[in-house]
Amino acid sequence: MEPLKSKGQGPILSVDFMKDVNSVSSLKTARMKRQEELQNVIEEIPLLDWYQLVNELHDAVAQKAIELTEGQMLEDGFGHPPVSYAFIVFGSSGRGEATLWSDQDNGMIISDEDHPEKEWFFTEFGIRLSNMLESVGYAKCEGKVMCSEPLWRRTISSWTLQLSEWADDLKWEPVRYLIIAADMRHVSGEDALSERFREYFSYLFESVPDLAAAVLRNTVKHKATLNILGQVVKERFGEHAGGFDVKYGMYIPLVNSGRYLALQHGLKETNTMNRLNKLARLEAAPSHLIEQCEDAFLIALRLRRSTQVKDDQGILSSSGYIDEDQLRQRNTMYELREGLSAVKKVHRNLQRQLRFVERRRT
Repeated sequence: MEPLKSKGQGPILSVDFMKDVNSVSSLKTARMKRQEELQNVIEEIPLLDWYQLVNELHDAVAQKAIELTEGQMLEDGFGHPPVSYAFIVFGSSGRGEATLWSDQDNGMIISDEDHPEKEWFFTEFGIRLSNMLESVGYAKCEGKVMCSEPLWRRTISSWTLQLSEWADDLKWEPVRYLIIAADMRHVSGEDALSERFREYFSYLFESVPDLAAAVLRNTVKHKATLNILGQVVKERFGEHAGGFDVKYGMYIPLVNSGRYLALQHGLKETNTMNRLNKLARLEAAPSHLIEQCEDAFLIALRLRRSTQVKDDQGILSSSGYIDEDQLRQRNTMYELREGLSAVKKVHRNLQRQLRFVERRRT
């Protein structure tokens, strides 16, 4: 990518921000410098380009962390990785929509090749890598979706067995895990392993008759965001009273809707805007509805990065809420109503689909 430039000036972002990174401390410094640059140019870079740069930052940090962790393992007598593996990400990172303050959502796919030290090596490797990512600014996932956890660090044959077990169950929790897996994206290592994961996931979705309906049931559940008068439903109690939860009130419902429709039509895209663009070309839903979802999703991305952010020694965090003062701004409230109106329409559409599916089953 060519360096971005401001009007009449030089580059507004450093070209090679990973230059001379050779330790955990220098990696954290490089990440902090880059995130500061990205915060400073929010108004100078188109929205989707900005998110792309943010996610390129996260990928670059993860790739360097892997390199450093492998080096530490070698120095400590564990040797080189005994078999090939892939480092993968889920959640907003898997969709290429992570913010600067996103936490860890990752996993690992390990080759089925036999080696006596394989389990021993990758158990230690996954724990060290997750700890290093935390050290450079990525909080650990509260749901423990991380390569340090055996559930998300498996051989490819173990992954296919686990995906099958989730698909055979179809209760809320297994389906939630499948939904997480649907957003998997390859970041580093053996791409063929990630491709086998993707292919098997697609096969399951096509071959298990009730899986689509189970995902749809999960998709249509979300808290009310507009009342019957079309007013935004704000938080009533707690530290965020008077504010609005952009992440779970607007962003996630749109992500979930786009994911379900993409899976229903056999799309392998993980990025929400790419999913919506392809769905539009396939005429998978009324064109005006998809256009409204695209517009609403851009609003969600803008509002999501405008939430209040805390900086604790370079580790960023956000509640995901727009506070009461921001909601008093006329343009913010207008955009919010527009976006939530689209959320309501697409969810009504999906609820009709679910009622139709449930009637057919009975």
